[in-house]
Amino acid sequence: MSDLKYWIALNFIPDVGPVLAGRLLSAFGSPENIFHASVHELKQIEDVGESRARNIAGFRQWDHVSREIERAEKNKIRLLTRDDKAYPETLRRIHGAPVVLYIKGELKDDDKYAIAMVGSRNSTIYGLQMAEKISQRLAQSGLTVVSGMARGIDSASHKSVLKAGGRTVAVLGSGIDVPYPPENKSLIGEIASSGAVVSEFPFGTLPNRENFPMRNRIISGLSLGVIVVEAALDSGSLITVAYALEQGREVFAVPGNVTSINSKGTNDLIKKGAKLVESAEEVLNEIGPQIKGLLREEITEAKKPQPAMSDEEKAVFDYLGNEPKHIDAIIREINLPTNKALSILLSLELKGAVRQTQGKHFSLN
Repeated sequence: MSDLKYWIALNFIPDVGPVLAGRLLSAFGSPENIFHASVHELKQIEDVGESRARNIAGFRQWDHVSREIERAEKNKIRLLTRDDKAYPETLRRIHGAPVVLYIKGELKDDDKYAIAMVGSRNSTIYGLQMAEKISQRLAQSGLTVVSGMARGIDSASHKSVLKAGGRTVAVLGSGIDVPYPPENKSLIGEIASSGAVVSEFPFGTLPNRENFPMRNRIISGLSLGVIVVEAALDSGSLITVAYALEQGREVFAVPGNVTSINSKGTNDLIKKGAKLVESAEEVLNEIGPQIKGLLREEITEAKKPQPAMSDEEKAVFDYLGNEPKHIDAIIREINLPTNKALSILLSLELKGAVRQTQGKHFSLN
């Protein structure tokens, strides 16, 4: 492997992104050769130009590079370069593969069997429940779940996998030492202890807006397919979908309420040909040939046994679904007195059949 410092230096140059870095590597063979090339030689590469050539040839921040490597060693952050054998092969093959990956935790060979879960930061209760249900089942089946650590669907997916004892990989849009959103600092630690947290950005990089579309290509690049749970028409999740299609990945979409702005993007994806899925089993069946022999469980719908219920409890249970319903609607539709309805719902909650969410909304557990 070429000297690590040249890889880090290549990653430091602000106007040389991963795509241009790839062209330079193809032309010169190694990062070291790039930094030993003349301005004239560098200018022969497409899109380099005079300014970029001089930035590369005149690079002098070697002390900064040394401190970066020392900081990684001190904080037990692994630096994986594009030519490292441990670099994920599926990611290495994408257009504009990251020059360097900063990894907290551990990437394993079986992480190549991964599915990405993405969706709205401003998710609905329905969206969160679907993300939790699907990601948990994927984890139980032996797949790694990849997401972007954002609020909403991303965080719910990571947490659900951890709860199931599975592996999850979080891809950051900031430096690996800059938790974002801040409230996920402890979640990053939990993920790193049993999975991996990944970033292509140097230490100290702030979560700038332009970083997240770049991050999205890594999310899809690490995965066999992408599941979109909720997304508005202008959602960043659709950028991940565009990368997934470019990279030849499967695209799945969970249908949503047609009156919800959070479902406009997902429902539109389905209209355009994304595979409609309502459960993890449908995803597993679709990618079955690619993961043959991996699954820890049979690909069958995992149904909870229903607890014993009275006729009144059964009527309320049958009326409820995954979409939370307000107590007033339940009383009106089931035609029960308020006190009676609340008593039945409490009983169903205690039996683990129903969950209550904010504002007296109830749904199946």
